[in-house]
Amino acid sequence: MDAGGNNFDSGQQPQEQELATKMLQIQSKRFYLDVKQNRRGRFIKVAEIDDRTGYVRIGADGRRSQIFLAMSTAAEFRDHLSSFSDFYSSLGPPNPDNVPDDGKLKSEMMLKDNRRYYLDLKENSRGRFLRVSQTITRGGPRSQIALPAQGMIEFRDALTDLLDDFGTDDGGFKGELPEGRHLRVDNKNFYFDIGQNNRGIYMKVSEVKSNFRTAITVPEKCWTRFRDILADYCDKMCRAHQQNAENHQSGPIPGGSGVRGGPSQPAPSSSDIDTFSCNVPNRI
Repeated sequence: MDAGGNNFDSGQQPQEQELATKMLQIQSKRFYLDVKQNRRGRFIKVAEIDDRTGYVRIGADGRRSQIFLAMSTAAEFRDHLSSFSDFYSSLGPPNPDNVPDDGKLKSEMMLKDNRRYYLDLKENSRGRFLRVSQTITRGGPRSQIALPAQGMIEFRDALTDLLDDFGTDDGGFKGELPEGRHLRVDNKNFYFDIGQNNRGIYMKVSEVKSNFRTAITVPEKCWTRFRDILADYCDKMCRAHQQNAENHQSGPIPGGSGVRGGPSQPAPSSSDIDTFSCNVPNRI
């Protein structure tokens, strides 16, 4: 899972603990809701189990039928389940002649740090169901579960029981984090994304090219120092560019006296130099 984000993935944290579990049999599907805890905090893993193997079901497209929810996201999902269930109850019998082209009857989206969750109540030839897809911003695995519409209330009640026992508070900063920024330089793209996990707030700086991607994570506590170091380098390079421009304009002509190209011109003052890009104006 990407650095700095909430790593809920199971099987990769040797100190992970399972705190509680619930099993739901909804029509022909069997779901497990597991409250887990690792060094990054508590979360709920929701997985559909393949009865033939006893493991998480893998769809024809290779996606694992599982999602991971922070406790606060699980509470938001529970509330959406109530809304979706009310909407489902208001629908009449399925009508094949009155189904949207994409099969979607109602949709919502949840956002938590670098994860997005898409909730779509859909209808196809087999009936109505709620598809919940989990994606990670700019890359990473995509996974989803499909919950029969008739089981939404049962699923909601199971979530409520777990949340009543373990709470919904993720801790940390409660305000709205700044939006991400994008910078393009030549054939490179830089993305600046602000996120939060149980360790605090961080900035992830990603460099993306057509066949290359790398990233660093900077904790909020050192942003000011990081900025000061970058500003110091900018200042030093600006002075170096200014000195280089002065030497170029006032240098002697080899083998003679005087200044190349005629009388010397005054060097650009510090106010003439863009202190961010260090651009020196062309005086010729």
